[in-house]
Amino acid sequence: MDMTSAALWLNTVFAGFDQSVTQAVHSLYDWGGSAMTVFMSFISLLGKGGIFLILLSLALLFVKKTRRYGTAMAFGLLIGVILVNLFLKVWVARPRPYADINGFFYPLWVQMGSHMESDMSFPSGHTNAAFAAMIPLFLLGNKKVSWLAVVFGLLMGLSRIYLVVHYPTDVLGGLITGTLSGILGTLIALKLPKGWYAWPLGGKKREPAA
Repeated sequence: MDMTSAALWLNTVFAGFDQSVTQAVHSLYDWGGSAMTVFMSFISLLGKGGIFLILLSLALLFVKKTRRYGTAMAFGLLIGVILVNLFLKVWVARPRPYADINGFFYPLWVQMGSHMESDMSFPSGHTNAAFAAMIPLFLLGNKKVSWLAVVFGLLMGLSRIYLVVHYPTDVLGGLITGTLSGILGTLIALKLPKGWYAWPLGGKKREPAA
């Protein structure tokens, strides 16, 4: 199997790490069985194409009280997709862990339902998008509850390892790029003029007629 030098380096240097972590995560199946697989598949589905996260950011953006959250999420997602989908995935071009039918990951992937993906493996786009969207919620929200946003991001990454559609290093890469994207998105949102956060969208609040 021909691979780029970057993909070959990842597969060689982190082979032990990726196998050990995948085996540990896969042990959740022994604990939860098919119910765990259904749960992880549902979490993973929420990140497919970023559609759920995009719709969530737009919903928050069009409500005045939550517009700062939605704006930061939208910018985070945009930065993340440019960094990961348009650059890193293309440059690294790492095959999915199940691509080697004689490898360690293939039988685990089959056992988890043989979920197919159409793009390259590094970094994880699902994890990147989850953290790009959730980090702004964590940073801007009330920390008593906003930590749940980080939990969602971690569950997203965990689900991708569990389903064996990503190496753990893919997920770690997505966590890093997503976190950076989310921070940048938050900084941009904080720098926007106050008029952006007025009502109606981008304008001043209209006074009711006398």
